[in-house]
Amino acid sequence: MTSQKPLFLSKAIWEASRESVLSGKGHEKLPGPWKLMLLGDGSPTRHLKLLTGYEVEVKLISMQLVKTIAQTAPKEVNELIPPLIKRQVWLTCNGLTLAWAESWWNYKEAEQHLQKKEQPIWKSLTQGRSELFREVDGLALFNTSWLEQKFQVKGPFWGRHYRFFRQERELTVIREIFSPKLESWLGPNPR
Repeated sequence: MTSQKPLFLSKAIWEASRESVLSGKGHEKLPGPWKLMLLGDGSPTRHLKLLTGYEVEVKLISMQLVKTIAQTAPKEVNELIPPLIKRQVWLTCNGLTLAWAESWWNYKEAEQHLQKKEQPIWKSLTQGRSELFREVDGLALFNTSWLEQKFQVKGPFWGRHYRFFRQERELTVIREIFSPKLESWLGPNPR
């Protein structure tokens, strides 16, 4: 586990209702490509690679035991079996930071599935072609100064969170926040 200081996200400035996320509506002004990126159940690291033409590099920020779950964490984190680990990473393509992500795991599951800490989660979980189910649970806008500094763009920033399930059991909760620089590939996006 790393000892770097974890980053803390402020409360969302806007959140979609769970019903609109599950129905695929999200936000009425989201254009189609952004709906696919934010509400689709595909791999965001795969999408970033396909959009940019470059491999996604995972830059580990921190991976630590969680003593208490922050109030700003997705409520689904409370459904995981403790003790929990939280992992935070930057996702970059060709040196361009395009997303920040954090994930919560049961300690034993993390030890089993995150052996290569600099590898995208999707690659770690699909080795051996294991079957997974992803459910997008939340969509929100965040405005945090450290994201503005890293993305080098003014906020707010679109984020989502989802769960992976294996054999009908919750495996992890993941939250991702995307840089507006994705507009170069996905087109303009209301914020």
